[in-house]
Amino acid sequence: MSDLPATEAPTPNAPAVDEDVVRAALRRVKDPELNLNIVDLGLVYGIAVEGSRVTINMSLTSPGCPSGPEIMTAAEQQVRTLDGVEDVAVNLVWDPMWSPERIEPRIRAYMGF
Repeated sequence: MSDLPATEAPTPNAPAVDEDVVRAALRRVKDPELNLNIVDLGLVYGIAVEGSRVTINMSLTSPGCPSGPEIMTAAEQQVRTLDGVEDVAVNLVWDPMWSPERIEPRIRAYMGF
């Protein structure tokens, strides 16, 4: 018998969380006023995945957006549903300021921009 302490075996087939998986989850979050998801709207500026921690840098359509807290909370909740995610940080950033040019080109064309 070994004197080494027992260690837990790694979880087999543990799901890998990456930027694409997080982005797909964020597509389920819609701006309630525009009824478009926050990824296509260009509100998500950056996603970082470090192990089980996900950091999201995002903006809003304006600093006075009344739906801001609702959108940010929904973003955090959607990412927390992903297997393998233990911690989520949503950072509100204003640089650069959001503009309609950040909207996904196909959506912008559909909207007539």
